[in-house]
This record gives sequence, structure tokens and C-alpha cells, in this order.
Amino acid sequence: LGNTVINEGYDVKVSEVHGMSQRGGSVVTYVKYGEKVFSPIVEKGEADIILAFEMLEAYRALPYLSQNGTMIANSQKIDPMPVITGAATYPENIAEKISEKGNLICVDALSLAKQAGNIKAVNVVLIGVMARNSEIPYENWVKTIKETVPEKFLEVNLKAFDLGYNSI
Repeated sequence: LGNTVINEGYDVKVSEVHGMSQRGGSVVTYVKYGEKVFSPIVEKGEADIILAFEMLEAYRALPYLSQNGTMIANSQKIDPMPVITGAATYPENIAEKISEKGNLICVDALSLAKQAGNIKAVNVVLIGVMARNSEIPYENWVKTIKETVPEKFLEVNLKAFDLGYNSI
């Protein structure tokens, strides 16, 4: 995303907040772009688009979604440790709760990544979905993928992108 919008002439700021994913926590990355961006941090209610790799993560990120924002979520559900140990239950009706606040695009990105040849390509599937809903031409996204992805992973990533792009 960052490289694509830089190539489109936007100012871009990226901030990665490393979380505790190995222990069931979230990992969050903010990408802000526009004519001039002063900070990469996205405050609650400011995100125009959120990509979520799992439904509970989508729900956790919901406060950051702007009033007319779009949540693009992988339909996969992964039980966090408190659910596994029985200390908590996985929330119900997450998709409905997200839809009440903003536009939800839910896609089975894991299945599409498997179809592309590697389950680790979920991120590129979600980028493809986002790209389909952007004003940036398809060719520009593909150009960036070709410029940034190592050759040995390029075919899988291009296929994952196309599957996401054409999934909706």
C-alpha cells in the first residue's frame, strides 16, 4: 500500500506497532497518505479503511473506523488464548456489529490464499480486495507487487492479489 500510493504521488507515513501476536495479541500497522501527512498515527474514528486478518481483530479495530469507513475483513476466526482456556467466549455476531457502524467487506481470504498456493498470502488477498475499492488503477498495484516481492514469491502473490481483487 505504501509503495503504491508513493508511486501515485502521495505523501505517506507508516507506523508499525509490534504486538504480541505469538501470545494472542494484536499487531497493528498504520498507513496514512494524502497531499501532506504529518503523523502516521490513526486516532479512533479516523480510519477510512481497515484491513483485518481475522474477525475478532476486525471487531477490536472497530473504534478506529470512520463513520463512512470500510472494514475489509478475513472471515477466518481464530480463538485467542482466553477463549481456548475457557476464561472468555468468542463474541457472537461480529459481522453484524461491524455492519452497524460502517461498510463491511468480508472475504474468505484464507481459502483464496490457499488457492493462490500459500496461506501466507492472506495479506495480499486483502490488499487485492482493497485495491478493487480504490481509485488507483489495477496496473499500478501489480507494478508495485512486481517491484517489491522477491521473484520466488511473485507468482503466488500476483495470483493472491488477483483472487482478492476479483472476489467481490
